[in-house]
Amino acid sequence: MAQWQGRSRRKRTGGRYRPLRNKRKREIGREAIPALVETQGDSRATYRGRGGALKVAQIKVATINVTDKAKGRTFVAKVKSVVENPADPNFVQRNIVTKGAILQTDKGKVKITSRPGQNGALNGVLVGE
Repeated sequence: MAQWQGRSRRKRTGGRYRPLRNKRKREIGREAIPALVETQGDSRATYRGRGGALKVAQIKVATINVTDKAKGRTFVAKVKSVVENPADPNFVQRNIVTKGAILQTDKGKVKITSRPGQNGALNGVLVGE
């Protein structure tokens, strides 16, 4: 079911806004597709944004671009699992990746800095253990 992101038809007090108008197509959001940790390989989906722009969403995550600020280098690491996710504690059990989540990789713990549902690439910063 589509998400409607327009103004509420009700005021804070419970009264109705007048005059009412119909919903607009530009106010419709899209269904959330969570990015899951996968061992096989990365998977992406494209969808149409406003004005015809194409956005790339990450659906399955197997690798991540990791930046080590101490050494000033960026490398690719394999993702093992989600360790912590401040967005929702249940995302850890379900291995859902969002911005700000901490992942366990073969190079150590990494904090996600990109938005997997908006970017086609998954980027992160190495976190001191």
